[in-house]
Amino acid sequence: MSQTVNILIVDDHQFIIQGYKNVINLFPDKSFTFNFIEASDCKSGYDTIVNAAQPFDIAFLDVSMPEYPEKNIHTGEDLAKLLIETMPSCKIALLTMHSESLKVQSIIEEINPVGLVIKNDLTFDSMILALTSIIQGETYYSDSVIKFLNNQQKEKVYVDVIDRQILHYLNKGINYDDIPLYITISSSSVKTRKENMKDLLGISGTDDATLVAVAKDRGMLL
Repeated sequence: MSQTVNILIVDDHQFIIQGYKNVINLFPDKSFTFNFIEASDCKSGYDTIVNAAQPFDIAFLDVSMPEYPEKNIHTGEDLAKLLIETMPSCKIALLTMHSESLKVQSIIEEINPVGLVIKNDLTFDSMILALTSIIQGETYYSDSVIKFLNNQQKEKVYVDVIDRQILHYLNKGINYDDIPLYITISSSSVKTRKENMKDLLGISGTDDATLVAVAKDRGMLL
């Protein structure tokens, strides 16, 4: 029996909503089915949330949309705060055109969404990866967000879900050549990602055990 996931999508461009739906419907794990609820601006988003017959499991919210000043709802962030109050178990992902560091920092500090995507980073693969991460209870940040966080917070290094999976299997003692047996990625891509992580940590030339140890110390691997 499949598990139904109720997904709220709020965006003021119908073709973007349809694009999200098309990608999500191609989600490879067929044990999930998706029920979509749509809204096109802050007012319809507000009405949809407060009148919902059942809680949403996931919400994809555009940050910039026509406002609903009567209810003090001016952005997708305000809708996110409403969801946090009314449906605290809903997993919120925010999508924005704004890549400015202050905006990214504000969203993370005020909302702490499970997903934050700069729209210029959005591709078919990244959307599937974001959905997979969110369903599995992980946080997904797109490439531009990760770069900002790494520039701002030197004491902790941020990497994407694939890098964390590679570290997980290396920590289990799996040879990097065998990691493609566990995740959909080539051994050459695993090697490239390993080297990139070593460069990011300033430990190039070390073995995998050292990479894992330093990654744990820097918050990349729990």
